Amino acid sequence: MQLPIYQIDAFTSEIFSGNPAAVCPLQEWLPDEILQDIAAENNLSETAFFTPAKEGFHLRWFTPVMEVDLCGHATLAAAHVIFKHLNYGEKIVKFSSKSGELKVTIDDEGWLTLDFPNRLPKKEAENSLLRKALGGNPTSFHKSRDYLVTYASEAEVSALKPDFALLSQLDALGIIATAPGDKVDFVSRFFAPRAGINEDPVTGSAHCTLAPFWQDLLKKDKLRAQQISSRGGEVICKVAGERVMISGQAITYLQGNINVIA
Repeated sequence: MQLPIYQIDAFTSEIFSGNPAAVCPLQEWLPDEILQDIAAENNLSETAFFTPAKEGFHLRWFTPVMEVDLCGHATLAAAHVIFKHLNYGEKIVKFSSKSGELKVTIDDEGWLTLDFPNRLPKKEAENSLLRKALGGNPTSFHKSRDYLVTYASEAEVSALKPDFALLSQLDALGIIATAPGDKVDFVSRFFAPRAGINEDPVTGSAHCTLAPFWQDLLKKDKLRAQQISSRGGEVICKVAGERVMISGQAITYLQGNINVIA
């Protein structure tokens, strides 16, 4: 059995930057073990699968080792495939997912905007294991789905060399390190060794937590952000009550077919 596959660089307009995601359009769901095997074979931080729904599409996301409840860059990549490669005639696409209904709109310049849940983090007591695992001199600790750890400067976040074995012992999917940006409102890095991703290049779902956190500190509704991984990526965020609008660009790197025995 052959399946179509696309590899999309998300949160960038340039090949070889942003966050690569695989996207596999399906007509119906395959067994979960096949989906997981495909994601493991792709060996990207995320593979998105979608099937037709009554309104829009059903959407799921898999890392190389597990299914996750929300992924921003792979949702952006899936929407890019639908808008650019599947002759979708609307300006908005709706996905049903484990995180409820998600919408993605496209503007005339090709910018995609994710309508995602607001995951404002709650302040936590200092976590000695987390401090040791990340290094540096954290200034605060918060948590939503992921841990959020703040630092005083962009340079300190950039210089972090985490102990991934220690990070994998923490009770969270991911760990966000963040600081005020030198040229943007804030910068971040995202680590998820429990999900098989030591460092994710650009993480849309992390901005469900980052955007409301920095909005509260900076008193700004619209925020410019950079994820300062080795590939890097640009994210524009706007907090709208219980939702966060996360905007970015995407570009197709690869398209073809994969052979699957099911």
